[in-house]
Amino acid sequence: MAETPLEIPRLWVEFADPDDSEQRFRCDLTWLTSSWTCIFGNGCPGIYEDRPDDGCCTLGAHFTDKDDIKRVKAAVKELGEDEWQLHPGSTAQSAWTETEDDALKTRVVDGACIFLNRPGFPAGPGCALHQHAVLAGKEPHTVKPDVCWQLPIRRTYRRVELPDGTSWLETTITEYDRRGWGPGGHDLDWYCSGNPDAHVGREPVYRSNRAELVELMGEAAYAELVVRCEAHLASVRAVRSTGSHKLLPLMVHPATLAADAPGSAVRKRA
Repeated sequence: MAETPLEIPRLWVEFADPDDSEQRFRCDLTWLTSSWTCIFGNGCPGIYEDRPDDGCCTLGAHFTDKDDIKRVKAAVKELGEDEWQLHPGSTAQSAWTETEDDALKTRVVDGACIFLNRPGFPAGPGCALHQHAVLAGKEPHTVKPDVCWQLPIRRTYRRVELPDGTSWLETTITEYDRRGWGPGGHDLDWYCSGNPDAHVGREPVYRSNRAELVELMGEAAYAELVVRCEAHLASVRAVRSTGSHKLLPLMVHPATLAADAPGSAVRKRA
């Protein structure tokens, strides 16, 4: 199905961080209550047409900081060749990373990330780190690079200065749409966050991605977010029950609306 426009109406909510009086969260209810889910291996055509089996792993992952590298480095030491198709024979950092524009990232091998197991591999296709976490009973975000487990949730910061001289750190939680990739994001052949094909989750994002959101926000702030998401969904249900469908595009992600539309190809597949 056609991808929805980047510029859409969004509902935002703001609240103080219960654990930090100097921080406030600004959260995108439109995205967090959407039905997006990862469809890798279940209809995902990949971000590039000529690499349909890669999902979003074609380019490799740039590391955000030393903690990010340290976490993945520890996970790499646990990976065996039976789990990792492109195991380089060494777990040394230099064996699975490379530098691009002075930034460290996972190495690209044969056109995609070194951690991506290809179709036909006995352990199954997909991220070797992700699969290892599942087998070990860990949350995938505890072993994967930041950019991989956060996608397509985006966290940004800005300092808000008020006229009286006070300020706070504003932390925004929203959709990592094409623009999050920089100018090159517009060149991707397919992208999931705004495509109805990926809005087939059984739970809204704030529930299905609970572990990731808690990592990004903290338990107390996540609990505050849940209250607001539940209230928003109650409002959406009220609008639906009264037949005020003209209001729904102001309250529901358009990709979720398209996926839910009567007769949609997405609904028939789900």
